[in-house]
Amino acid sequence: MLYGALVVLPAEFVQTKLAEGPETTNWLTALPGLVEELLSRWNCEPDGAVMHGQVAIVVPVKHSEHGSCVLKVSFPHPRNVHEPDAYGAWSGRGAVMLHERDDERFALLLERASTSTLLDETTDSDQAFRAAGSLSRRLAITAPPGMPPLADEAENWETEMRADAVLAPHHLSRRAIDAALATVRDLGRVQPNLMVHGDFHATNILRADREPWLAIDPKGYAGDPAYDVRMVVAWRPLRSLRASELRTALHRGLDIFAEAAGLDPLRVRRWAQFQAVKAALGGRRSGFRTPGHKSRADYITEFTERAAEPLTEMLGS
Repeated sequence: MLYGALVVLPAEFVQTKLAEGPETTNWLTALPGLVEELLSRWNCEPDGAVMHGQVAIVVPVKHSEHGSCVLKVSFPHPRNVHEPDAYGAWSGRGAVMLHERDDERFALLLERASTSTLLDETTDSDQAFRAAGSLSRRLAITAPPGMPPLADEAENWETEMRADAVLAPHHLSRRAIDAALATVRDLGRVQPNLMVHGDFHATNILRADREPWLAIDPKGYAGDPAYDVRMVVAWRPLRSLRASELRTALHRGLDIFAEAAGLDPLRVRRWAQFQAVKAALGGRRSGFRTPGHKSRADYITEFTERAAEPLTEMLGS
């Protein structure tokens, strides 16, 4: 376990990161000292146990001016570059407030919301999709200059999907893959200039006091807000449904999300079908890591592959 005078890193996070190679090990070794430097510079005091995700630690802190906050430090990665830009664009509208940023260290001082997520608090799927759609509507403001266009990802999506369709062992129909590629062609290459979260799912939506729900962990793009319909496709309670129930639940969930978000229902369905196919092919490419011991990612892969077919049927493709 690594620790400094004020900060103890979670053992699970340390063990996972140490296994990823020398670059990550070096970052991890320097992390306690970096956190203590940031605490001093930003006038913060630790206020609870250090939490973590896959690539970042989150330290609950008390700030001299802003009160309850969190200090987030992420492993440097290109996908995390525009997170502070997204927070800055929203300025607290539907997302936690950004107070300080250190782009070189991938460090942020953020408003503290509850640790309780939409998934934790909401057992009713209709209610969850309505809450997520309403939040998506609030986040869909005009993107500021410099926000990376989501349309720039379209060529990579098509290249990867075509390769995975041939090389990855999957159970998707040709019709489902063709429908996803058509969405890339029709919707992916030219998109609106609106803010897109980019990683919008139930565990990135936190209960809060200032607003009912606040988003965290954005990737930050300029593009089509309907892309964030991934939240419906990734909704965990749907995974236990039988095939006959799943189509009905997806149809209803997408309609609820689209209405709450103020989005065209067909556009939402097309992005949902694309998200399912993309996730299924990408997951199959990675493969089940340990025979007989499937990870959370493996179960997601199986579900998105299963969901892709009824989503394709909804499009009439």
